[in-house]
Amino acid sequence: MAGRPSDGTGRDRMPIDAGNMDVGHDSPVFVISVAAQLSGLHAQTLRSYDRLGLVSPGRAAGGGRRYSQRDIALLREVQRLSQEEGVSLAGVKRIIELEQLVDELQDRLAETTAELDAVRAAAAQATAAVHRSYRRDLVPVDRRQAVVRWRPARPE
Repeated sequence: MAGRPSDGTGRDRMPIDAGNMDVGHDSPVFVISVAAQLSGLHAQTLRSYDRLGLVSPGRAAGGGRRYSQRDIALLREVQRLSQEEGVSLAGVKRIIELEQLVDELQDRLAETTAELDAVRAAAAQATAAVHRSYRRDLVPVDRRQAVVRWRPARPE
């Protein structure tokens, strides 16, 4: 058929659009051939990236690779860094590791900030409760008194 790309096996294939599929971003659902088509890479390249630890897809019960939408995006990013930016695959792996570390640290920072906010709120409530517990009758306050500041006269 004209207009359809061929996969080299003599069979025509339809382009796949992952954006129209209703699956979770981390759900490993795409077999390697579909992931290769979605990412624009060859299946052997995906296997190589898996062996190198660049992209680690999930596994089906039988051991076959299953890629998620996040994996597809990562495959595209590996390809972009490698081809457009000229980064070696070892460099790409380090970039990916550092980006994951940054994400983890940002998540931990958000958790710690939320915990700190909760502790501050609890401390403010406890402080307010202590101030409310003061007995005002023990130290009478006369609000009619004024404070005067004394200044000695300057010698001339």
